[in-house]
Amino acid sequence: MLSRGRTALQRLHELTLVWTRPREPEALPARFDRRRVYVLPTRFGLFYLVLLLAMLLGALNYNNNPALLLGLLLAGAGLASLVAAQLQLTGLAVVAIEAEPVPAGDELLLRLHAQSADRRRRRGLAVALEPHPERPAVLNLEHGHGEAGVAMATHERGWLDLPRLKVSTTRPLGLARAWAYAWTQSPLLVYPRPEPDGPPLPSGSGDRVQARLHPSGDDVHHLRSYRRGDSRRAIAWKPSARRDTLLVREYEQPLGADIVLDWHGLDRLGYEAKISRLARWIDEAERDGRRYRLALPTQAIGPGHGASHRHACLRALALMPHG
Repeated sequence: MLSRGRTALQRLHELTLVWTRPREPEALPARFDRRRVYVLPTRFGLFYLVLLLAMLLGALNYNNNPALLLGLLLAGAGLASLVAAQLQLTGLAVVAIEAEPVPAGDELLLRLHAQSADRRRRRGLAVALEPHPERPAVLNLEHGHGEAGVAMATHERGWLDLPRLKVSTTRPLGLARAWAYAWTQSPLLVYPRPEPDGPPLPSGSGDRVQARLHPSGDDVHHLRSYRRGDSRRAIAWKPSARRDTLLVREYEQPLGADIVLDWHGLDRLGYEAKISRLARWIDEAERDGRRYRLALPTQAIGPGHGASHRHACLRALALMPHG
């Protein structure tokens, strides 16, 4: 019975989404006007309404003018709270929805950026994903702008189409709930899931040999000025005496040639397993400070190193056709 009741509520909710604005994804910024803000009483608001009707009926029955006046004042306060709840959202604009890519299976943290046209202070706005608003985030616009982070589950690599984001409030009295929807048409990228356990990085190939600065390296690279915290063993005393300032030896440690992460070298693995292993090797190469080149069936990226090169390689893997 409970499952049937939940299914009926979900169908009712989906039916209401068909008639609410926006009815399809839109380009940001999205501004909330009075036609996009919806207001309905909360449970406490319905209880307040029943209590108010009982008070007014009792006042009319006993011809009690003070009680009738109090009931009318409370009714006016309730109606004013409906307008105030709508004004909390009217004039609000969602300017951007962004997120840093994560591996498939991890939670994606959506950051919603909003601002108010009239620079009014708006507090206690809730932001949640539809149709599962179990974990809303708080959006406060103290100085006319603010942001909120909402966690979203990911399941597979590639482009992720975002559902509607619901911005709601029950302020100022909790008698009514006002809400509006933001639905961006820009998808977000999800990286492939790295292989949890796998072989080490392949050996480097080619004539280019790398070296990186390392305090315990083998060859002296250059001399630099002393910094607080440097080891005394690294101080070059004779050059320091000649220049009348402390100089420190900076060593370099060879790392080997560039690594080639070749798709065709993993023929024994399945399609998705190849993508997972290459994603793992990319993270390992970045962690070890190695330069690497990604060779895919349709393109080659690199060699390179750094955050931008890592993003380019993982993006290419994420957008590989699903096999």
